[in-house]
Amino acid sequence: MNSSLVGNQSGRPFCLLAISYLETINFCLLEVVIIVFLMVLIISGNIIVIFVFHCAPLLNHHTTSYFIQTMAYADLLVGVSCLVPSLSLLHYPIVLSESLVCQIFGYVVSVLKSVSMASLACISIDRYIAITKPLTYNTLVTPWRLRICILTIWLYSCLVFLPSFHWGKPGYHGDVFQWCANSWNTDPYFTLFIVVMLYAPAAFIVCFTYFNIFRICQQHTKEINERRVRFSSQDGEAGEAQPCPDKRYAMVLFRITSVFYILWLPYIIYFLLESSNVYSNRVTSFLTTWLAISNSFCNCVIYSLSNSVFQKGLKRLSGAICASCARQRVAKDSSTSRSKRSSNGCHV
Repeated sequence: MNSSLVGNQSGRPFCLLAISYLETINFCLLEVVIIVFLMVLIISGNIIVIFVFHCAPLLNHHTTSYFIQTMAYADLLVGVSCLVPSLSLLHYPIVLSESLVCQIFGYVVSVLKSVSMASLACISIDRYIAITKPLTYNTLVTPWRLRICILTIWLYSCLVFLPSFHWGKPGYHGDVFQWCANSWNTDPYFTLFIVVMLYAPAAFIVCFTYFNIFRICQQHTKEINERRVRFSSQDGEAGEAQPCPDKRYAMVLFRITSVFYILWLPYIIYFLLESSNVYSNRVTSFLTTWLAISNSFCNCVIYSLSNSVFQKGLKRLSGAICASCARQRVAKDSSTSRSKRSSNGCHV
């Protein structure tokens, strides 16, 4: 804390990653580059995901598309909210006080990432129901119930982090603000409250459902292969092993969930260590926070690389954009050629 105050007295900006800064630069260059780079990736990636879902009706065949789109909208808002710390690091004047901006930003980003975490848990429950109760799935999981579930996710996320304005810091999203780093501390009881109400239930649900999903799929694959071998031996033809069809789609969702928790694990560990006064470091705080926020872009990459229907929708979207550009180019060329012909006719 003393070092940061000394830095302010000397006229240098408050920077968490103050590494080899030039005296002529009056803002936190490295932090701005990291945040703006992630902001561009997150916004562009999630806009593409949202457009592809609208261009590919087959993606809406799965009920999990509701939760995937909810995550895409939440991640898009995370990217938009990153504009706030980037403007602060650039010393852009903000109308509200720094403490209020810091608290609002930390609350908003925490709520949005809570929506993503809860959506992943709901996706795993949805797949678990689809595999364990395939005959009654359509009656249990209806569009109306899905909308109620998504609304509940948003309301629950907003309520869980609401005490942060009086109880303590919900995370390290606002540490780019000096007031957040120096004056807004975490509270061990509030940390325990968040773990009990959000982190632990979501992690338990994901582990339980995917463990049982893959166990059931493994049993189904074994039974299908045994039947194929039995019938193929009777016909005198060799049977090939066939994977469980539900396992392929579950693997895509499992990759998204795994990457989410891998990127968020350093943040959660540091959050717990700092709250219990075991370890505190501003550089670690910044890096773990923005590593966790980078997950908002990773979901787009994983889904686009793993889902064949999404890839077709992406090709369809890019094809439509290219066709529109080509039509505009042809129209421009034709108008140019007409203007040349008319000008030549005037001079004859």
